[in-house]
Amino acid sequence: MKHPTETDSLGEFLISARPLAEYRAIFELTAADLRGRILDCPGGAASFAAEAAELGAQVTATDPVYAKPAAELRELARTETERTSAYAGAHRDRYRWDFYGAPDRHQSIRLAAATRFGDDLLANPDRYVAAQLPALPFPDNSFDLTLSSHLLFSYADRLDADFHLAALRELSRVTIGETRLYPLVDHTGHPQDDLVAHLRKELHAKGIPTALRPTRYEFHIGATTMLVLQPNQE
Repeated sequence: MKHPTETDSLGEFLISARPLAEYRAIFELTAADLRGRILDCPGGAASFAAEAAELGAQVTATDPVYAKPAAELRELARTETERTSAYAGAHRDRYRWDFYGAPDRHQSIRLAAATRFGDDLLANPDRYVAAQLPALPFPDNSFDLTLSSHLLFSYADRLDADFHLAALRELSRVTIGETRLYPLVDHTGHPQDDLVAHLRKELHAKGIPTALRPTRYEFHIGATTMLVLQPNQE
């Protein structure tokens, strides 16, 4: 996919590098959450799997980009982090910088996470599974907790409602506990309230309860809510 010329366009799907501290804030993670089997989908270039594993969690990260050779992916993690930071800096008025302090600090945190990811990819390649929604190569109820950020809703301009529903059902299928999703705005910060409401209705009809839960993390201004899928009741 070529990068569009419009200054407001994000271009290709970003490969983001987020640390454990950011995951803790986004998903309101407790010490108990970090003791079980966790799926990070999509994992991107986050250092979450490496850091959470050190705390005793059994983490699997999945992303189609993991099909790339490790050396290529390590370099891509750094260049994508720079692209992410450049985009955020060019649209800084859309964001609340409290968590990072400033745009340059945002970039340094993300670059450190990308480096940690690259090191762990080489040391523990089995943690990183090349796959993509809405079809994951895991048995039912493989994970106690699934975390999914900055794919669904973020790319509502190119992923339609049917894709979202199929992806959410798939995440629910492989998760015995909760699936937590954030943010519920697109990459420009526009709320996806109608899409969220539609999906919650469809999921409820299929026996998958949902809830909206506040999060203390806010980067896109106003993005302070996550969607939680609770255990399937079918």
